[in-house]
Amino acid sequence: MYLPPHFREERPEALQALIAAYPLGTLVTLGSDGLTANHIPFLLEERGDGRRALVGHVARNNALWCEHAPEVEALVVFQGPSAYISPNWYPTKQETHEVVPTYNYAVVHVHGPLIVHDDAKWLRGAVGKLTKTMEANQPVPWKMGDAPATFIDGQLESIVGIEILVSRMVGKWKTSQNRVPVDRVGAAAGLRASGDGADAAMANLIEGAR
Repeated sequence: MYLPPHFREERPEALQALIAAYPLGTLVTLGSDGLTANHIPFLLEERGDGRRALVGHVARNNALWCEHAPEVEALVVFQGPSAYISPNWYPTKQETHEVVPTYNYAVVHVHGPLIVHDDAKWLRGAVGKLTKTMEANQPVPWKMGDAPATFIDGQLESIVGIEILVSRMVGKWKTSQNRVPVDRVGAAAGLRASGDGADAAMANLIEGAR
């Protein structure tokens, strides 16, 4: 990933927060047909030994789990807030007109070896934790125990667990850090004026940029 120094985000808490807020990752692996991308919700786990891992699952019919090249690290891309930035929002436009449109975004790239878990106990535990996390904001969270045990057993048999042991995490926050302060204020205001929640999320990042 092209990563100018002013767009680099290295704070672990910021990277982890983006993954928690936008857990649908694009998993890129190398297989017999070349590069393959799969879109999978992940849970980022902190292990007792200080290591981190992404935990998820795929359909058993998905060739990913049996055809990926185990000697090549997988890449998971998490896409956070993004928004188009109009040059009309920059106050400096009125002075020089030397401005152009751009697109802001925040992403986290996670690298690491992919491990397959075709074990019922591991899979049940992983699915249970993922479900608990995803259901946390529901008024009455759904639990695996709410469904018949035989039904859940059948569903678990149709999936395979995957785990990415994190070797490195790279964050890029392209949030107008390369503009002068007055233009950053203008960009954030322009985004908020749209009334769109996604635009507001980018405005928050612009205002919080270091």
